[in-house]
Amino acid sequence: MHTLDDLRSGALTGATSVRLSGLTAFPEALYDLADTLEVLDLGGSQLTHLPEDFARLHRLKILFGSNNPFETLPPVLGRCEALEMVGFKSCRIREVPSEALPPRLRWLILTDNRVESLPQSLGDCAALQKLMLAGNRLTALPEAMQNCRALELVRLAANQFETLPVWLTRLPRLSWLALAGNPFAARAETALTHVPVADIAWSDLSLSDVLGEGASGTTHLAQLSHEGLRRPVAVKIFKGAMTSDGLPQSEMAACVAAGRHEGLIPVVGRVRGHPDGRDALVMERIDPDWRVLAGPPNFETCTRDVYAEGVRFDVGTALGIAQQIASAASHLHSRGILHGDLYAHNILHDGRGRACLGDFGAASAYDPADRTQAEALQRLEVRAFGCLLEELTRLCDAPEALKRLTAACVDVPQNRPLFPEIVESLAAIAG
Repeated sequence: MHTLDDLRSGALTGATSVRLSGLTAFPEALYDLADTLEVLDLGGSQLTHLPEDFARLHRLKILFGSNNPFETLPPVLGRCEALEMVGFKSCRIREVPSEALPPRLRWLILTDNRVESLPQSLGDCAALQKLMLAGNRLTALPEAMQNCRALELVRLAANQFETLPVWLTRLPRLSWLALAGNPFAARAETALTHVPVADIAWSDLSLSDVLGEGASGTTHLAQLSHEGLRRPVAVKIFKGAMTSDGLPQSEMAACVAAGRHEGLIPVVGRVRGHPDGRDALVMERIDPDWRVLAGPPNFETCTRDVYAEGVRFDVGTALGIAQQIASAASHLHSRGILHGDLYAHNILHDGRGRACLGDFGAASAYDPADRTQAEALQRLEVRAFGCLLEELTRLCDAPEALKRLTAACVDVPQNRPLFPEIVESLAAIAG
């Protein structure tokens, strides 16, 4: 975090990245950095607009204006020729003017606002890959968005969609989609909440180390004491706020409804009696030697995970990971659950081919009886799996059969296999 004193004193001269908060007005001293500044974070301030000459920051690629009382996405952003990522989460935005969309826009975050409609000009954003719209008041998407053929990740959870646009699942590269909390999915989501789960008293849990923290909550190592026995478990305590993926309640329901599968982290029960009234789930403790397959996407990769430098797998290990994740996805789809975030950074593995898929923050429920929509959503997630296969094939000496399966999974939607067929193909490749 930087300060206005840092900026005004010249201490930030030559900076490529600046983060300021607590502002009541836009600091014009930022223009002194116009020839170097590429990343600007003005989050957590009291800004309601940006100056008309904001585009003087001609090298700016990434702008965050989250947690400010903006009611309109600043129109001047459309004149920022280098701007690729725009993040205005948890503001008060109602209006997104056509002229506010930068020509090179790749990543737009408007999570947790009051947007009721989007401009048709969004369809002109040919480079758009990532669109985060959870927690708004949208009832439709612009038809012109059918032209967004580079679009890969979309978050529409917790809006007001009565129907899912048919053309959305036909986008050639769309792979990660979150839909929970919309009227059209209400019946399917209600079915998930009726899945029975054990109640676990907060008083029976002893929490210790933090195992991880994500957008929806914090996971702790804990000891569960019951009937004189103690065993290690993991406890995820939900924050209860809107996340970039959707609502924590939807995540909890999907976790429970997913049931048991060797490629999923088992849920032990739901916590009752948290002292602050927070929701929490108790899950089986995964062996601490297991590790995350990759890191999440960064600003440069946008939609692609980042693997540790030099990582390699033998073919058997890569195939083992692929088989377990494909089987887990097939299991979820049979229960009407779209994971929505099938990524390497949500996969734990033991280094020997065993793996499990976690993080249901973007999970959505759908009706398997609606075959047309169900298969369209399933094939969308198959492309996410195809992206994982692309990564695994680059990290091992992949056989040609695995490369052909990978190509099939990232083909145009109507040509992609479904997961039961993928599971069979992987078993045949593994021999």
